[in-house]
Amino acid sequence: MYKVASPSEYLVITGVGIEDIRLAKKGWILPGQSYIIFDMSPVNYTFEVQAMSSEKLPFMLPAVFTIGPRIDDMPSLHKYAKLISRHDKLSTHVKELVQGIIEGETRVLAASMTMEEVFKGTKEFKQEVFGKVQLELNQFGLLIYNANVKQLVDVPGMDF
Repeated sequence: MYKVASPSEYLVITGVGIEDIRLAKKGWILPGQSYIIFDMSPVNYTFEVQAMSSEKLPFMLPAVFTIGPRIDDMPSLHKYAKLISRHDKLSTHVKELVQGIIEGETRVLAASMTMEEVFKGTKEFKQEVFGKVQLELNQFGLLIYNANVKQLVDVPGMDF
């Protein structure tokens, strides 16, 4: 049977005659082969990361990340197809993966800075967080298309 993916989708074909996987926009699915279709459009993830400075002062980092497969790089697209594509983009699996990476990298970076450094150098802090998060997302073929961090806030009851 002949299958065609929509403009924002790819076919992942595997089975007889294919060594690993084959990514295609359209193709014949032969007997002994199977396929899935995955959507490549990015998704918005909204988080409120609670982190702590080197002085053990907690603060909140409200952020919105737009993350999706890296479509301009075939090796990254292969990683995404193998590791993530079988999960719905809006599933808790993908959201927990992304949230875990963002929270982990934010906390590690925040723990190495004083509260004053975090609040005075918010632009540099944000850029460093985005860079470290992107390094981790590369392992899954994902790309940060956009990231916005709202104003860093003290945790209620902790006035800095």
